[in-house]
Amino acid sequence: MAIISMKALLESGVHFGHRTHKWHPAMKPYIFTERNSIHIIDLQKTVKALDQAYNLVRDTVADGGTVLFVGTKRQAQETIQGEAIRCGMPYVTTRWLGGMLTNWRTIRGRINELERLERMRDKGEFERITKKEALLLHRQIERLDNLLGGIRTMVNLPELLFVVDVRREATAIHEANLLDIPVIALVDTNCDPTNVDFVVPSNDDAIRAIKLLVGKIADAALEGRALRKEEEPLPREVEVVVAEEPELSDEELLGEATLAKLAPRASIVISDDEDLVGIEFEIPEEELEGEWDREATTKDEVELDEEFEGLDEVEEIEDFKDEVEFEDEDEE
Repeated sequence: MAIISMKALLESGVHFGHRTHKWHPAMKPYIFTERNSIHIIDLQKTVKALDQAYNLVRDTVADGGTVLFVGTKRQAQETIQGEAIRCGMPYVTTRWLGGMLTNWRTIRGRINELERLERMRDKGEFERITKKEALLLHRQIERLDNLLGGIRTMVNLPELLFVVDVRREATAIHEANLLDIPVIALVDTNCDPTNVDFVVPSNDDAIRAIKLLVGKIADAALEGRALRKEEEPLPREVEVVVAEEPELSDEELLGEATLAKLAPRASIVISDDEDLVGIEFEIPEEELEGEWDREATTKDEVELDEEFEGLDEVEEIEDFKDEVEFEDEDEE
């Protein structure tokens, strides 16, 4: 089933071409007849071509692609801008800058500059400079926004180019041909369709005809965006498989040093050549949480690890040391 009826095309004046003396011979296959020195476009071919263009735009957008709408002539500007915004696609309606596709890196840099100036303006930084400098920056923002505002959301080159009026947008079509970007265009009887990949024969001067056909292309883009959302895969539940590890002995798991800390009983020897020899203190297993410094065998004290600070056993040892020192002083 066709996406548009012949009656709708007739009512919008899509079938009216230019005067016969202005025609381009390459458009002969798309001309139905001549009436009152005006060529009449074959609407059956228009319907067929529009169906093909519709499917291409829909599939391209569904695959995540972008369609750039281009129409700088007065009759098409408002329609191109409105329909492109409606379907969320970039557009050019003021003037095609040379290199907008072939020199995309530079164009993207100018868009970044526009966004930087807008951030400065929004933060109130223009108030810190002179009025003349602020005025010049405001004018620069307006100029850049006028030229590049429609493509500021376009991060990369588009996958398709949709054009109204092939003669007027010859530069855009040429750049797209250089980059192998397919071109869909509304082509009137006075235009050369040679460089257009998908020709939609149509009146490109009547506002009603432009609104009708551009609206259909925008509908195709909207349908493609809807398909894109439907086909987004849901996150899969990942099943975590835990590998069975061989059983290890306590010695392999903990190591010799840790096992030594967990020994059932431990002893501390305080030695003094003159008075104390072999006095031993035992620490219960349930209160042993750290590790004694086995090298601490000095004459009158035992150095303890910081981990033992606060334990009752340490306090008892310190008290014992004080008593021993006190007795030594009395004897002297």
